[in-house]
Amino acid sequence: MAFGITRSELQAWKQDVTAGKIAFLTHFWTDERFPGCYTVTKVGCSNLPMLIEWGEQYGLRVNWIHERDQFPHFDLFGDRQLAILMKEGQWSHIEKFNLTKVDRRKQDD
Repeated sequence: MAFGITRSELQAWKQDVTAGKIAFLTHFWTDERFPGCYTVTKVGCSNLPMLIEWGEQYGLRVNWIHERDQFPHFDLFGDRQLAILMKEGQWSHIEKFNLTKVDRRKQDD
């Protein structure tokens, strides 16, 4: 179950995904299979080759792509989620969900 996002945030993510952009959507989430993980970031793009290429730079496997409806996406959580959000400069996601108290000046490390 997803919570912590607005309808407009979800609609904007869907619009960007449909437009073929790499789009990020982070929300609170619980799943018994992943204890200790309380957020997930969905990174989507309707341009599947672009999404695959984007994922490869972070070691994400093609078979990890969820192809639901017209919104293919990777689910990121845990340490991988934080590392990728930092490298992508997605500070608003990190801050909104208090993923870490990272100093932005260290984003290039």
